[in-house]
Amino acid sequence: MTDFAALLIADDGGAATDVTLVTAADLDGWLGQQGERVRTLVAAQGFKARPDTLAILAGDNPGDWSAVAGIEAEPGVFALAALAAALPAGRYRLRFGDGRHGAVPPLGWLLAQHRFDRYRQGGGAAGNTGPRVLLSRDPGSIGVAVRLAEATALVRDLVDTPAADLGPGELAEAVIAEARRFGAKVEVIKGEALLAQNFPAVHAVGRAASRAPRLIDLHWGDAAHPRLTLVGKGVTFDSGGLNIKPGGSMAAMKKDMGGAAHALALATLVMQANLPVRLRLIIPAVENSISGDAMRPGDILATRAGKTVEVTNTDAEGRLILADALALAGEDKPELLIDFATLTGAARVALGPQLPAFFANDEALAADFAAAALASGDPLWRLPLWPGYRDMLKSPIADLNNSPDGGFAGAITAALFLEAFVPPGIPWAHFDTFAWTPAARPGRPKGGEALGLRAAWGVIQARFGSARA
Repeated sequence: MTDFAALLIADDGGAATDVTLVTAADLDGWLGQQGERVRTLVAAQGFKARPDTLAILAGDNPGDWSAVAGIEAEPGVFALAALAAALPAGRYRLRFGDGRHGAVPPLGWLLAQHRFDRYRQGGGAAGNTGPRVLLSRDPGSIGVAVRLAEATALVRDLVDTPAADLGPGELAEAVIAEARRFGAKVEVIKGEALLAQNFPAVHAVGRAASRAPRLIDLHWGDAAHPRLTLVGKGVTFDSGGLNIKPGGSMAAMKKDMGGAAHALALATLVMQANLPVRLRLIIPAVENSISGDAMRPGDILATRAGKTVEVTNTDAEGRLILADALALAGEDKPELLIDFATLTGAARVALGPQLPAFFANDEALAADFAAAALASGDPLWRLPLWPGYRDMLKSPIADLNNSPDGGFAGAITAALFLEAFVPPGIPWAHFDTFAWTPAARPGRPKGGEALGLRAAWGVIQARFGSARA
């Protein structure tokens, strides 16, 4: 795990290389205050102060240098990511080329230096991987940035781990490892015990795999405090079942546990901040495989809530395991229920890979998420729980079907299916997140990604108050 706390430290006044941040609009004014040598160096490097660009400025003595970097007028979360990746190892102090800039979010600086190197010979990626340490003049923001970086890295690392090394058992161990850090309790229900304890849909989806399905249930905090429950879809690999996916669609299906990774990372933020809540984290963990015991199209599944489901597509398995998990979550009537799932391709078609869809059954909660998304630089887009589409989920022989014919409104009908398992009166939000970056951008390498995590954390902080002493 990257030591983010070593990459962002309080400015101790010691030696550091200066990096001046300048917007394109302010470049000419800044250059007018510089000497001829600086102006010549800037011109020679073609520096125009575009975001994610920099120019090196030689000093008076050997080894003495500084840099000027382009930045947006309103710097976003990843404003420093390209800079951190481009600079050599060392200590850096930010300066500003005008008097209008305040602090720049440091999260991009930290995440640009995170590497998933578990499978690299000798560890670490090729090239410059030495630490670039940022000296911060705002000590109060350091802990916040470090914790967010750690949570994001946890999501990325779990999603990037191949399914051969991250099955339902290993996912349970990842939850247990985080629980140990904070004194949480975890119960894991495995295999045939799922039937005995009334999780029939989780068992049905996972029974075909050689690795037994699990229901992972974490509890933390004072039982007298408000109840916050997080649920994450934990399909560690999705072949599609008997409705098998084509090869191109199956290639990245190690990421189908991305919802579980988000929920676990969010739980760690809650516990680390010591929020005054009774936290519950529920992860149904399965591998959707093919064998003689696999569920079939046309099967009727029982669920924990008592509703029956006709399986019209075995590749719509995530909503089946979430049905049992959400029913369990609703039994102790939490003040807030949030689930994360890499649920539908329809959400990706509608919104693309950078913009997660979210649904909410409570208008105040939806407004809170929209505000938190804007404040955290973690964009979301609300889709409706459109009641007119509930008829699509009807089955002639069961209470529901899991995948309506025609493919219309796929993200909405999936959310409506989940809503059927959330008891009335519980404020609930559902995230249909991609959990993946298909093309690298500064601070966001190709692979697993946290999408919606910071926004959800903002809502939880605002709803449940300050950390306990």
